[in-house]
Amino acid sequence: MAKPMNPVDLQAVFGLEPEAAIEYLKSKGYQITWDWQEMLDQAHETAFTVAKAMRLDVLSDIRAALEKSLEEGQTLKQFVAELQPVLETQGWWGKQVIVDAEGNAEMVQLGSPRRLKTIYQTNLQSAYMAGRRAEQEATIDTHPYWQYVAILDGKTRPSHRALAGKVYPANDPIWRAIYPPNGFNCRCRVVALSAAAVKRRKLVLVHSADTVRTETVEVGVNKRTGEIRTAEITVVRTTDAAGKPVQFRTDPGFNHGPGEGLAEALKRKGAA
Repeated sequence: MAKPMNPVDLQAVFGLEPEAAIEYLKSKGYQITWDWQEMLDQAHETAFTVAKAMRLDVLSDIRAALEKSLEEGQTLKQFVAELQPVLETQGWWGKQVIVDAEGNAEMVQLGSPRRLKTIYQTNLQSAYMAGRRAEQEATIDTHPYWQYVAILDGKTRPSHRALAGKVYPANDPIWRAIYPPNGFNCRCRVVALSAAAVKRRKLVLVHSADTVRTETVEVGVNKRTGEIRTAEITVVRTTDAAGKPVQFRTDPGFNHGPGEGLAEALKRKGAA
């Protein structure tokens, strides 16, 4: 598993498209969930959720704090310092016995600095990447190729490293699944390229046809029912720099590209 991002990583990822990112986050509704496996992939495009946040007032407070972080460029430290006392007042903090929608009681971890870090990083990454995608979709006529970029260091997942530097047409269906983030603490991003840039840099254009498949993997067991939960992931066959066959795999729950169609939605809103 990749290590958490440090402030330098966050600055590299969270430096773009704040307006579109805010719009992406604000456009979502709310969804009450007990476990993260209850809401996967494309469902995150339309609803905001935090596992075991069983009241809308708690969910709305968390999202309001995230929106403020986007609008004001708050650091993780500032986000936690402001949100923690709010959640403590709401009673959503520490380990507690709570009752789910079916009346089952369980000792669970609610708010904690570690959970807030995950909430901050995951939601801001998705929002900024959605905003980045909206900008790139708006310039697809002049920059019709997209390149997958990974930060190549000791924290990089081998799977994500497999796609580093690969260039696909912007309209290739592969981007519906692999546009980052592709997992918790994923630091990958996408850059848009013109035809001239691809030619000048002697980049090889690839297409996803016959290289992509979907797999169903287990993601845990429902402790109350014994049900084995599953999720779909996308697997991409490719080659590394030496020509050796390698595979890219989305992490469970991240089998979608955030912000697809956001550019059109923003355009319609602006014309209204």
